[in-house]
Amino acid sequence: MTDASTPISVPYPLGVSLLDTGAADVAVYSETADSVTVVVVDEDGAEISSTLLPERTGHVFHGIVDGLVAGSRYGLRVDGPWNPAEGLRHNAAKLLLDPYARAVAGGVDWNESVFSHLHDEPETRNDADSAASMPLSVAVASDFDWGSDAPPRVPLDRAVVYEVHVKGFTATHPDVDEDIRGTYAGFAHPASIQSLVDLGVTSVELLPVHQFVQDSHLLEEGRRNYWGYNSIGFFAPHNEYSSAGDTGGQVDEFKSMVKALHAAGIEVILDVVYNHTAEGNHLGPTLSLKGIDNASYYRLVDDDRSSYFDTTGTGNSVNVGHPAALALIMDSLRYWVTDMHVDGFRFDLASTLTRQDSDLDKHSAFLDLVHQDPTLASVKLIAEPWDTQGYQVGGFPARWSEWNGKFRDDVRDFWRGEPGSLAAFATRITGSPDVYEGTRRPTLASVNFVTAHDGFTLADLNSYDDKHNDANGEDNADGESDNRSWGCGAEGPTDDDGVNALRARQQRNHLATLLLSAGVPMILGGDEIGRTQQGNNNAYCQDTGLSWFDWSSADSELLQFTTELIRLRADHSALRPTWFRHGSDTGSEDTVDFYRADGEMFGDDDWSDASALSMLVRMAAADDDTVFAWIVNSSSVTVEFTLPEGKWAQQLSSDPDQQYAEGGPKILIREHSFTLLGG
Repeated sequence: MTDASTPISVPYPLGVSLLDTGAADVAVYSETADSVTVVVVDEDGAEISSTLLPERTGHVFHGIVDGLVAGSRYGLRVDGPWNPAEGLRHNAAKLLLDPYARAVAGGVDWNESVFSHLHDEPETRNDADSAASMPLSVAVASDFDWGSDAPPRVPLDRAVVYEVHVKGFTATHPDVDEDIRGTYAGFAHPASIQSLVDLGVTSVELLPVHQFVQDSHLLEEGRRNYWGYNSIGFFAPHNEYSSAGDTGGQVDEFKSMVKALHAAGIEVILDVVYNHTAEGNHLGPTLSLKGIDNASYYRLVDDDRSSYFDTTGTGNSVNVGHPAALALIMDSLRYWVTDMHVDGFRFDLASTLTRQDSDLDKHSAFLDLVHQDPTLASVKLIAEPWDTQGYQVGGFPARWSEWNGKFRDDVRDFWRGEPGSLAAFATRITGSPDVYEGTRRPTLASVNFVTAHDGFTLADLNSYDDKHNDANGEDNADGESDNRSWGCGAEGPTDDDGVNALRARQQRNHLATLLLSAGVPMILGGDEIGRTQQGNNNAYCQDTGLSWFDWSSADSELLQFTTELIRLRADHSALRPTWFRHGSDTGSEDTVDFYRADGEMFGDDDWSDASALSMLVRMAAADDDTVFAWIVNSSSVTVEFTLPEGKWAQQLSSDPDQQYAEGGPKILIREHSFTLLGG
């Protein structure tokens, strides 16, 4: 008979559930393991206790572990068959991270012990103990006081997303205390938040903050994984961004950052990497899932179970066709919403998550689970709608928004004067109806961007004709050769005033297009102050000043220009339509019309004219007293426009010399420039 005071172990939730008795209930999923042991380790790495989980419910091993309390460091040893040819890679000599750990202490000390196989014999088990070389899971009890915290829940039509790196934003910020620069606390500093408020962005999209691994080859070469697309812990905030240490303090520090941003009305969106993990392919390390239940958590090749089906370019893909892998992802998403109060997610290589078998599937289990989950119903969901095997822009359900790569490509083409680009440009700035309208999705399905972390910054896009990635140590062979960049006729910085003026106009042209187009704009953090990476368009391994914000060199005039654009967008519904507008022939006051330079409206033949590189876009909304005339000219000559009827006043221009005389029937628009009029 069991004493009533004796804790009873239960198989759910997975991971560690702390009890009031100085113990914890631990649950681990594995279909193929023979046993699971929880090892508690002290600060010096010495083993305090080793507890075999005695119970098994279904495929969940569980049991009570005495002495596992808040702040305890622990790992898992999972014993079972070793047969790589059948996808079985158990090895009890490897101390594994708990996939449900709320915090992680330390990092990987790269040596042969963290691999389950011998390097020269990948089918042979390596029995070297990895405990001394592994990061450790940390048991966390948080009594964080959220107070009156509430999600801002910014409507999509009012959202201005700011893609930014937690560390890079404040690594050199002069108004942030040195001891917290580059951390969650630094990001939450009043000076940091005030700069976001002053700019007017509504939502920060943080590059990966899930616990990730520093790649061994980068460390050997003196570089680091800066971007963080190498996750190993879907519940743990990355410990290197914490000023409070890595034994659980990172959790409350992250929460404090979210609370501070919310108090300023700013949402927190996480860039999440559920499509793969840091364990790589059959030659990669064994850090967590690979040693717990390899075949359940990873997609294996059907006729070669020793190999991994890879649509991510990293060596493995998470097996979203299996309930355990799906549960891990869904439990993680719910945790970040309920416990960490985040407001949305941007899913890296989201197409991989829809591959239940091998093909892209709009009705995959992952998408269905997300769609019906009440916890996720109120948060923003943004897909990167492609992976290495397919391009799925427009292919996600109506609940989702998508990074619109077509917007990026067509806008860049237009502003570099590509012949025949005008029609595509007009389609993109009106919300990409060719992509979304046919499935009755709104303009807000399109997350518009011109630059992102992966590629040139805006300053570099308009300064360099090709990538300059020599600092990455790969002979400039990494990163995409960007044939849509335009270096304004010169490589890198120059003293030529004409070239610099052209670059300045082009930066403003791109920012204006982003913020005056239908859809959800996403600004790459730092573009508003002219941040440069010196032509590096793949700075994933540059945890240096090359990637960090250089606040001392901020372009204050560009910042003021961007701030005014965001204010205009916020103040005028005509600049942020929620549905598609097809011109004045609809009978609605919500209209968009396209005019040639002579004042006549565009006809079918005009759109097919490859030499057409300028137009006037008239935008109006029934609930907006201001009508806008947005005039764009990407040609190499000045163009005179006849204006539509109305009393017009200049709002903004990329041409600092533009001085429109109010009420005049005509206006001259300089080459490679725009002017926005309001009437």
